[in-house]
Amino acid sequence: MRKFIQSLARDESGVTALEYAILAGIVVAILASVATLSTDVGARFEALVAHFTAPTP
Repeated sequence: MRKFIQSLARDESGVTALEYAILAGIVVAILASVATLSTDVGARFEALVAHFTAPTP
């Protein structure tokens, strides 16, 4: 049993697939964050432009 556990600890055959899966998850999280932030920033710039272009009494 001990040799089996040691052989599993040394086996790196599935590590690359796991690394790619983690990297893909990080990329998806970054893309979702950028999409959310760009919408918020766009709305703030529109509000700023509306504030400066509004007629003053």
